[in-house]
Amino acid sequence: MAKGGFRGMPGGMNQMAMMKQAQKMQQQMLQMQEEMEKKTYTATAGGGMVSAEVNGKHEVLNLQINPEAVDPDDVEMLQDMIIAAVNEAFRSADADASNNMAKLTGGLNLGGLF
Repeated sequence: MAKGGFRGMPGGMNQMAMMKQAQKMQQQMLQMQEEMEKKTYTATAGGGMVSAEVNGKHEVLNLQINPEAVDPDDVEMLQDMIIAAVNEAFRSADADASNNMAKLTGGLNLGGLF
């Protein structure tokens, strides 16, 4: 047998260690994803007139509208506030997921490997 491992497997044990590390990272990512799906994020718009709560699965869990925000002559403004609150809550969830992923991978961009 040649030095450094089996033929066809350059690095021998280094590849095995790398595979184990990748599997460990994949398990940590799955666990992180499960935790993120359970988290909730809340955002407001229109000076607190509209509040939206979402989870890490991008599902709207709660939407609260202050009665003062309801103006039958300006439905478009209410719609805009709802959209703004929901989108901001989703951005918060995405930013949290990105931060957690960066911590897990040490800032390494894996480009969709996991």
